[in-house]
Amino acid sequence: MSGHSKFANIKHKKEKNDAAKGKIFTVIGREIAVAVKEGGADPANNSKLRDVIAKAKANNMPNDTIDRGIKKAAGDANSVNYEVLTYEGYGPSGVAIIVDTLTDNKNRTAANVRSAFTKGNGNVGTPGSVSYMFDKKGQIIIDKEECEMEADDLMMLALDAGAEDFSEEEDSYEVYTDPDNFSQVREALEKEGIPMLEADITMIPQTWVELSEEDDIKKLNRILDLLDGDDDVQAVYHNWDE
Repeated sequence: MSGHSKFANIKHKKEKNDAAKGKIFTVIGREIAVAVKEGGADPANNSKLRDVIAKAKANNMPNDTIDRGIKKAAGDANSVNYEVLTYEGYGPSGVAIIVDTLTDNKNRTAANVRSAFTKGNGNVGTPGSVSYMFDKKGQIIIDKEECEMEADDLMMLALDAGAEDFSEEEDSYEVYTDPDNFSQVREALEKEGIPMLEADITMIPQTWVELSEEDDIKKLNRILDLLDGDDDVQAVYHNWDE
């Protein structure tokens, strides 16, 4: 899995989140609600909730906001039930796009996702139409400037904890895991005080598509911007080589 910086896969999303913290807090708030409903409000007994809390902290979500979200989800039996839905499709020049959503109104979400694709000259496909071109992996991004541990030591720590792959990029270290081992690897790094920019289950493209036409780039950015702006959208994965 080496040879190409996978940081590009999250860069678009990360930049948008930096520009709109409210959006990422909404996204994580919904993930907290789902994790609590599935496994309870005690992080010690709920690895999924621990992972979401780590993601929240990586995005500088205040502790009291995290605690409020957990208490609200645990105490409100009538709270909104979110449904997990995934859409797959193509953007300009065959760029593959996967859209993960958490929604309380699937008709609204489906309409919004289709509209975003249409406005960028793309189209929504059937389930499985593009996901076969991606590998589902745990992905942990570590900022080099913030990390005091030597690269070799960090690599051994990650691999000993169960990571599949480790790569050193220009401004970051990237750790990849099987989804089933993600929690234990993330927790091993957290225990050693390793600062994480991103820690999540993600979709890694097997191949990348380059866009040379300015119009195609503009249209693809239109799709991504509309999806990023939708509160029902949790994450967007694509194989555009930015």
